[in-house]
Amino acid sequence: MPEFRYQDGEFQCEAVPFRKIAEEVGTPCYVYSHARLLRQYRAFDSAFNDVPHITAYAIKANSNIAILRLLAKEGAGGDIVSGGELYRALQAGIPPQRIVFAGVGKTDDEIRYALKSDILMFNVESSAELLAIDRVAGELHRKARVALRINPDIDPHTHPYISTGLKKSKFGISADRALDEFKLATTLENIEIAGVHKHIGSQLTQVSPYVDALKKILGLVEELKGIGVVIRYLNVGGGLGITYQDEAPPQPRDLAQALSPLLKDLKCVLIFEPGRSIVGNAGVLLTKVLYQKANPDKTFLIVDAAMNDLIRPSLYGAYHEIKPVRELKARKQVLADVVGPVCESGDFLAKDRMMPLVDPGELLTVMSAGAYGFSMASNYNSRRRIPEVLVRDGEVHVIRAREEYSDLVRGETIPSFLK
Repeated sequence: MPEFRYQDGEFQCEAVPFRKIAEEVGTPCYVYSHARLLRQYRAFDSAFNDVPHITAYAIKANSNIAILRLLAKEGAGGDIVSGGELYRALQAGIPPQRIVFAGVGKTDDEIRYALKSDILMFNVESSAELLAIDRVAGELHRKARVALRINPDIDPHTHPYISTGLKKSKFGISADRALDEFKLATTLENIEIAGVHKHIGSQLTQVSPYVDALKKILGLVEELKGIGVVIRYLNVGGGLGITYQDEAPPQPRDLAQALSPLLKDLKCVLIFEPGRSIVGNAGVLLTKVLYQKANPDKTFLIVDAAMNDLIRPSLYGAYHEIKPVRELKARKQVLADVVGPVCESGDFLAKDRMMPLVDPGELLTVMSAGAYGFSMASNYNSRRRIPEVLVRDGEVHVIRAREEYSDLVRGETIPSFLK
């Protein structure tokens, strides 16, 4: 990651020392590289220049409004899964006609909000949802554009928690039911069939599952022509992986090269939903060592960031590389757990990691934390959510302030009988 590198013994983001960021903003905090975000988005979007397409950034990966605004200015659309994400997308300036609404549990209020906003389409995940969208659209005297999300039952070879295209997954409509569900959609007065959608999982490190899933979907597109349903949008999902440790995931150009032969005669607009591949390696979590603690079997480095700030290691057993901000080539290496202050045994950022013995007060960066970091953060243990920082051209911009203690009880009330 050229935007993150050591210079004169200090780890830096776009030539700004992390030490300087810690002095200005405090720790823990998230730090994002503007240059890296642009480079990753442009690499993905330009890979498919030969076909009409929409790059609908998966907002769940990192939903900070400044990040969304940056991508909106580059022409990105948005892949959303809630009314809150729709609000964020619109506030950031993403055009509604470039927004697609996925997710298995859309409420009537969310459907109503999306219809009034005139988004491009809903990705429908069940017949019950299809009927609900038809009913709400009828109440508003509107037509709802939809794509049916088809589950192709393809193994994406990723973590079970982020595999979404298998038959046992809660997501999508099974492939053997797809034709019947499309037939149902054609009978609904307030539904306009616009497309087909598939998404098989996240952190994919091979192209072949994409190809296998797309072949299944293209077969369905041909079947739909036979019943008079012409598909205008084909949403092939997202999920392209990044390097956390030693993975060698395909690049966007590799994906384009693999998919292009299958798409060359397809007369429709493609929709892609990249998230992690754009923001994952564009951000780090900056944290400070509070204490060293050793027992006969292990060393613990206790830091001021915790599982409520970055839950991926606790939730998935995910690996994030950890680098000291001060280059410590000659420092003694120890087998350590890097843990936080949260009152849970599962509160760790790394386990059994060989690393320099870092002194209290020194800084660490948890790498590849731009995706599913802050967006999955919580206030567990009544910890304040931490700042987010965007670095551009040597300047540090705080794009989310650290919460105050008063924010922790905002919206809570003590009823009169307790006063």
